[in-house]
Amino acid sequence: MNNRALWIIFVLALGHFAFSSAYSQNRPNIILCMADDLGWRDTGYNGHPALKTPNLDRMAEQGIVFNRFYSAAPVCSPTRGSCLTGRHPSRYGIFHANVGHMPKEEITLAEILKQNGYTTGHFGKWHLGTLTTKEKDSNRGRPGDASHYSPPWENGFDVCFSTEAKVPTWDPMIDPEESGNAYGTFYWTGPNTKETENLMGDDSRIIMDRAIPFIRKAVDADKPFFAVIWFHTPHNPVVAGPPYLEMYKDQDEDHAHYYGCITAMDEQLGRLQSELKSLGVGDNTMLWFCSDNGPAAKNGGPGKEPGGRQQGTTGPYRGRKGSLYEGGVRVPGLLVWPEAFPEHQTIDTACVTSDYLPTILDTLNLPLPVPNRPYDGVSLLPILRGEREDRPSPIAFDFQGQLALSDNRYKIYKGSNEDDYELYDLLKDPSESKDLSEDHPEILSAMKKGLNDWLESCSESQRGSDY
Repeated sequence: MNNRALWIIFVLALGHFAFSSAYSQNRPNIILCMADDLGWRDTGYNGHPALKTPNLDRMAEQGIVFNRFYSAAPVCSPTRGSCLTGRHPSRYGIFHANVGHMPKEEITLAEILKQNGYTTGHFGKWHLGTLTTKEKDSNRGRPGDASHYSPPWENGFDVCFSTEAKVPTWDPMIDPEESGNAYGTFYWTGPNTKETENLMGDDSRIIMDRAIPFIRKAVDADKPFFAVIWFHTPHNPVVAGPPYLEMYKDQDEDHAHYYGCITAMDEQLGRLQSELKSLGVGDNTMLWFCSDNGPAAKNGGPGKEPGGRQQGTTGPYRGRKGSLYEGGVRVPGLLVWPEAFPEHQTIDTACVTSDYLPTILDTLNLPLPVPNRPYDGVSLLPILRGEREDRPSPIAFDFQGQLALSDNRYKIYKGSNEDDYELYDLLKDPSESKDLSEDHPEILSAMKKGLNDWLESCSESQRGSDY
């Protein structure tokens, strides 16, 4: 019997005891929302001069703003895996977009919550494996190819409305470059089952049209729910519909499309919150929001500057999508949970998408799935409650030859073609403009050792020791 089966048996036995406490009896609903390629400054509350994001701004005003929130990687698939496992994706082979898949041996947050009485749903972009072996779909789905087949319904989700990868942000089934032709990426609701209705117009609205009925059904059944809502916005192909282009008619075409699709997504976040309130579950719902990485460069590819419709901005931060400088991994981060945290607050401590799983399990008085398995996230509850200000362990990054490690103040960084590490004081120099490696060799040495220990731990994971 493998670790996964043993853990499920353990949790089932533990469940009655864990939920006997008064706190656990009032289990919160949980929603993880994520934008795709949204830059740190691509919101009104982070100071964008033109973007209209009134609902994100209201969430920031009423809830918790994470000033140093990080995606686990500077591209999408690895970050998404970290949200569901609490582990860095280097441990299980999702090193990049369209690389690897969620292994069966990994225990996801959806599986844990499902075993503890939650109904679970995934809506939007999956990008953690292919969704069909019967036909050509998206980037990797091919007839007869099961090598990376790992759909959400085999990873703990009861209800799905999911794509393998990107789609246009308006009329998602139609190729905007070849009008009238199919884009080639489909929304799947289960094995060999595609959605064919209500697929025109704003993609964020199309996604929310499926998430809200799921939430209503859970509330009607008096059952706690876990909803993962992963928008495609503002990943390319960036397309805004007429009403949103009209809002930005003072902008050039590229900016109007980029800003318009973000405002359309923001509108759906407002719709979601209104629905939660009308259902009477808004106060006891943990609503998280972040981006999967920094803003993309031209055509979504690697690069240092915006181009075409990829007009995202990182504000003061260096780098973009694909980079382990701050601009590639420091992203907007929000939590709204009125019942637990009724007052607005800002968190300056470094937090990361890998923290979702341990934080949520801590909230529910549940243990980590496999005690001897390495987890890279930490519970944020002590920080959110004001019981501590510092992060108990640093955040490590490994992507395409780039390496980085961030603690509560300092960060080391090494480029893919470099031999030497740079050192930055992120509290004094968040733009990473002054390399302090020669000024503080002792700090550099200690952080390099910590990073090397982490890399060795990841190597052990890749050799299969976690399973």
